[in-house]
Amino acid sequence: MTESFKIVGVGNPIVDSIARVDEAFLDQIEGDKGGMVLTDPQTIASIMQLLPEPPHVAPGGSAGNTLFALARMGVSARLVGKTGNCDHGLFYRKRFAELGGDSTRFKIGSVPNGHCLSLVTPDGERTMRTDLGAAMTLAPEEITTDDFAGCRHAHIEGYLLFNEALMRAVLGAVRASGCTVSLDLASFEVVHAANAILPELLGEYVDLVFANEEEAAALTGIPDDHEAMARALGRYCKTAAVKVGPRGCILFQDDELLRVPADPIEQLVDTTAAGDLWAAGFLYGWSRGRSLAECGRIGSMLGAAAVQTNGSVIADVVWRDILNRVDASPTPSH
Repeated sequence: MTESFKIVGVGNPIVDSIARVDEAFLDQIEGDKGGMVLTDPQTIASIMQLLPEPPHVAPGGSAGNTLFALARMGVSARLVGKTGNCDHGLFYRKRFAELGGDSTRFKIGSVPNGHCLSLVTPDGERTMRTDLGAAMTLAPEEITTDDFAGCRHAHIEGYLLFNEALMRAVLGAVRASGCTVSLDLASFEVVHAANAILPELLGEYVDLVFANEEEAAALTGIPDDHEAMARALGRYCKTAAVKVGPRGCILFQDDELLRVPADPIEQLVDTTAAGDLWAAGFLYGWSRGRSLAECGRIGSMLGAAAVQTNGSVIADVVWRDILNRVDASPTPSH
């Protein structure tokens, strides 16, 4: 990848509070295990009062996690989203800039920053309760082609689909700027909420779509058959990826179907941001012209590192190992 290949992420700049809880703790709150529910600050505060120990705090948000990781890997990266007029908002912007990211396109709202409480059970599954805060106040008219100037690719988080007008404004501006587009479907709740418009948006605007098996099943209506899911997603976009956790991923592009194995792990700690970091690894390889299989392999490296980490912030020593392994990968194939 050359210095001119800048990747921009678009999404909700959320600060994560990550708490380890037992299975019984989830019985005290409404909603399905493993899902994400939008809520208010009061509800999050009431759940936090029940926590057995203080949570770990880190910058988050789906696109944010992906772009933070890309910046950490030395990619020229930018984030577009609305942060709060508070310490959490300042923390988020400052941390991205410290990693070398371009923080000039953040909008700053008049209310506190978005916040996500991620409840992690012993099996590593996370159940999220999210207050979008300032991120929710981002208006379609605030998005312009200037946000994407100088960028070659835009990675968009699926949570924007909760606001159709905003998503359409973003996709329109991205396409007008000449960027290619990847979309992470984010969660099965997002897919269910946006099922009526997703096929149109994928077909008209999106070049790469990333989904886990639950999200892919929700969109395609295909249960259990991961290869069929990938082929079905590939009817909408040039490139489709279905992530299937410890079984790796299925990639489909130009009538080519590939199964890439997962990177081995020693201990499952927390699945928070695993899909987001997988996307970062894939986009890192893709932006450098690596083969489809290599893109999937680098994605698997980062996904495996994420599930062995509490939260989305991977230790420096682990990053050094990942970058050494990536550098030892085959040279670009095209």
